[in-house]
Amino acid sequence: MLFINFIVLPAIIAFSVLITSDSSTGMLPAWEIVLIVVLSISIIIMFGGYMMLEPNEARAMVFFGKYKGSFVKTGYYWVNPFLRAKKVSLRALNLDIDPIKVNDKAGNPIMIGLVLVWRVKDIYRVMFEIDTKAQSFVKVQSDAALRQVAGQYAYDDNANINDKITLRSGGDEINEQLEEKLNERLSIAGIEVMEARINYLAYAPEIAAVMLRRQQADAIISAREKIVEGAVSMVKMAIDRLSDEKVIDFDEDKKATMVSNLLVVLCADESAQPVINTGTLHQ
Repeated sequence: MLFINFIVLPAIIAFSVLITSDSSTGMLPAWEIVLIVVLSISIIIMFGGYMMLEPNEARAMVFFGKYKGSFVKTGYYWVNPFLRAKKVSLRALNLDIDPIKVNDKAGNPIMIGLVLVWRVKDIYRVMFEIDTKAQSFVKVQSDAALRQVAGQYAYDDNANINDKITLRSGGDEINEQLEEKLNERLSIAGIEVMEARINYLAYAPEIAAVMLRRQQADAIISAREKIVEGAVSMVKMAIDRLSDEKVIDFDEDKKATMVSNLLVVLCADESAQPVINTGTLHQ
C-alpha cells in the first residue's frame, strides 16, 4: 500500500497531467479532469488507513457501527480507511483507592484502603459492554467489593467474635478473597484483576482514641501478667534456695512477710528504695 500511495498513484496523476498539457486544444478533456480528481481523493482517503501498534496495544475495528474484530499485531499496517479503529491499552495499570469508611463485622467504623493491578482482558467487552471509561468502572466496583469484604470480618480479635481471620491478621486470605470478588464484578467489562491488596487499615477518627486506650489497657494487662508470673517464680526460687541451703529458717509469718516484700519490689513500677536495718532495740 505504501508503494501504491507514494509511487503508482502519483505517477498516474503526473502522467495524466503530462498528456493533457500536450493537447493541441489547450483544454483538458472532462474524463481526464474526473480521473485526476478521483485519483487525488483516493490517495487522501487511503492515507487515512495507516495504523501503528506498539506492544500491549490493540484496536477495536468498527465498520459503520458494526464491530469487525480486534487488531493486536504489533507493527505498522494499512487497513480499510473506512474502518474506525478505537485504541485500547493492554498494559497493566495501577489503581489506588482512597481509604473509605465502612463498618466491620462487629459494627465498628474503620477506614480501609485498597491498591490493585488490573488490565484489559476482553477488548469487545471493555469497549461496548460498559458506558463509562474502564478506570472509572474499576474504581466504583472496587469500592463496592472492598465494602463487602470488610463487612465480613472484624478489625481485630478484640471484638469478642470467634473468627480465626480478621482484617489485621488475615493477610493473604483477605487479599485473595478481595481479588476474587473484584474479578467477579469486573468480568462483565472484560477486565482482569492481577493483584489486590489492602494498603490502609485503621479505626475511624471518632473511635480511634477509645480503641487506642483499649489497646494500651490490653498491653498493660499482658505486661502485668508476665511480670507477676516472673515475680512469683523468682520469689519461690529464692525461698526454696534459702530453705534448702539452711541460710535461714522461715516460719509462716516470716515467709509471708518475705513474699510480700519481694513481690512489692519485683512488681513495682518504680525502683525500690532500700531500708537498712542496723539492729533491733530491746527494752
